[in-house]
Amino acid sequence: MEKLRLQKYMADCGLMSRRAAEKEIEAGNVTVNGVTAKIGESVTPGRDKVLYKGKSVVFKKHFVYYLLNKPQGVVTTMSDEFGRKTVKDLLPQKERIYPVGRLDKDSEGLLLCTNDGELANKLMHPSYHLKKTYIVNVRGLIEGCQADSLRALREIDGEKIAPADINIVSRNENFSVLRFVISEGKNRQIRRMCEACGLSVMQLRRIAIGGLSLNGIEIGKYRPLTPKELTELKNSVRGKDNDKGNSRNRQRKD
Repeated sequence: MEKLRLQKYMADCGLMSRRAAEKEIEAGNVTVNGVTAKIGESVTPGRDKVLYKGKSVVFKKHFVYYLLNKPQGVVTTMSDEFGRKTVKDLLPQKERIYPVGRLDKDSEGLLLCTNDGELANKLMHPSYHLKKTYIVNVRGLIEGCQADSLRALREIDGEKIAPADINIVSRNENFSVLRFVISEGKNRQIRRMCEACGLSVMQLRRIAIGGLSLNGIEIGKYRPLTPKELTELKNSVRGKDNDKGNSRNRQRKD
């Protein structure tokens, strides 16, 4: 078998995402053949012995994919040092899986959870522009100028952000409902955007990731992806890969 970057190997084993693996390698928690691993190192599956915190990391080919409707108050991690309830408590215990991306503790809605590290890494990378849809309840009657200010935001707290598609779903004197569609996953991005425009978020719920939706999933419950959903999700990523390859080919010709 061909050599793989260590972080990719750990992701393919279903242990964690590639980004998380890089952090664990940098922290000195990974060894290869008894030697502390370094970023950039490659391994050959089946030949090199990889340990994470003393436990063997075994190459895994069987992948699972779940859609979870995360409730408020649950943290998007597989363990928590403060003893708070995590998404792991809501998912099948027989599989070592992890969430793709995050929802903060006070937000709810759709999370994709899997042990397919390669797919997870692509879905989380901003270059793939996977659209995510949110329904956001804000306090009070939102004015059109406030919605325009949200749409015009290109920076929050000194951090550049891509344009967001924002529509007013409904509004009254007590609260207004907005629909956000974004393709980035900046930390608490929508809450920070609302704060920057003087809006107080009452509830934030993610209802869709690409073509995947919350339909039919009760709060706190999960279900596996259907074969059709999985195929469409992988095709969307594969299409981006093809676009990148074609772009590189054009650049070489130019």
